[in-house]
Amino acid sequence: MVWEWIRFFAVAGLLLLGMFFEVLAVFGVQKFKKALNRMHAAAMGDTLGVLFIFLGLIVMRGLSMDSLKLFLVILFFWLASPVSGHMISRLEAMTNSNLGELSVIRMGKKKESAVCGTETEETAAPKKESAKSTAPVKEIARAAASDKRIAETAESEKKSAESADREGGCGE
Repeated sequence: MVWEWIRFFAVAGLLLLGMFFEVLAVFGVQKFKKALNRMHAAAMGDTLGVLFIFLGLIVMRGLSMDSLKLFLVILFFWLASPVSGHMISRLEAMTNSNLGELSVIRMGKKKESAVCGTETEETAAPKKESAKSTAPVKEIARAAASDKRIAETAESEKKSAESADREGGCGE
């Protein structure tokens, strides 16, 4: 009788923990603005949420063929989710021209910080131009060059895929 109650509370705890991670993933997907951040939040729901919910179901069923099937589903999610996430993030990196863009902080205005994406407000008096003030311009120029290289790579891959399609190849 005591073991049944222990198992009941273990199942309830695992299911609640899994639902917590799933709800957290939903809020993360809704809150974040950038696609890669949203993917990170969704991956948390895929891995941790599914893991704890299915572990709760495995504990509920005990050792049986149903438990083995649930374990295989967990294994499939843990193998397939990183691969699909990598492919989607690679597509985003190839198609988003603003991915490496740095935000510039203007005096007295709220902008996204180039460091961590948080809003900052700077109210200090403007400083005189110096050699240090050209550093952000150089960073922006480097980011633009990087964006150009990414766009050129995407364009060359697209052309090679089109030529392979015409020749009957696989596009690799």
